[in-house]
Amino acid sequence: NYHTKKNKVMTNDQTKEKRQIPIVCPGHTRPLAEVQFTNVKEENRIFLVSACHDKLPMLRDGVTGNWIGTFMGHKGAVWCCRLDRSGSLAATASGDFSVKVWDAITGKSLWEFPHNHIVKTCDFSPDSSRLATGGHEGLLRIYNLTDQLRNGGGDDSNNENGVDDDIVATEPIVLNHEKVVITKCNWWTDKLLLAAGADGTIRFWEVD
Repeated sequence: NYHTKKNKVMTNDQTKEKRQIPIVCPGHTRPLAEVQFTNVKEENRIFLVSACHDKLPMLRDGVTGNWIGTFMGHKGAVWCCRLDRSGSLAATASGDFSVKVWDAITGKSLWEFPHNHIVKTCDFSPDSSRLATGGHEGLLRIYNLTDQLRNGGGDDSNNENGVDDDIVATEPIVLNHEKVVITKCNWWTDKLLLAAGADGTIRFWEVD
């Protein structure tokens, strides 16, 4: 049997209502790995951070797309860039086997956490007290940022990498992830962490 179906014809006015013009944010020179929007309610402002293979993660106004700043210091592709909920801290995970935590307001590098392989993901806990990282090592590392603050962070004397000389990183909690590459980690609550692996499995971790 032959059936026909009427096509819905849209008027010019309806077409105009649905049409959107994207905001173009130039600046990166290589493929983007990740973007994240953060709504900072205290400031009534939205921010956009982007991670890129050009080693230069960027911070922008999330509404206008206007460039605010670039976090400079990584020597490898940046796979992940995250802001905490307050918009005051940024974290970046890189192919140079490191994770950096930045002052998102001044752009200053606060801490650098070395790893033994490419780091693909990082995320702040909702209360900003912890930072989780993961990557090709197949290990989840949990850094207590409260301890880092106790060790320093207000001194303006930085080494050649832009990191405070007087800061000694405390040892993180390390969770064995069965040696599967961790592609993404996200805090669900301050104590519940989700980790996605290259084996197609999402694992839930309860962190005390």
